[in-house]
Amino acid sequence: MIKKMTTAIVSVMLAGIAWAQVDLNKATEMELDGLKGLGPAMTREVMREREKALFRDWPDVMQRVKGIGPKKAANLSEQGVRVKGQGYGQAPAYPPQKP
Repeated sequence: MIKKMTTAIVSVMLAGIAWAQVDLNKATEMELDGLKGLGPAMTREVMREREKALFRDWPDVMQRVKGIGPKKAANLSEQGVRVKGQGYGQAPAYPPQKP
């Protein structure tokens, strides 16, 4: 009985973590590794590129990280991954520049 309760509690906690929003510019290596579709090699590439400069938006991520294209970006966004607070396909958080 206790084992079942413990398993249920852990499952609920992990489900909460899976649906939590993660900003690509702030995520830890462990948080990135826990995402479906990001393996250790791609996680290291994200971390390496982020050290050079923070990601501006999803197009910037897709340009700089080999292996992240529109399909993977959409999948990551569905898992709660954000770039500067924005999911893939959302309008940028910053206002447009004046001409």
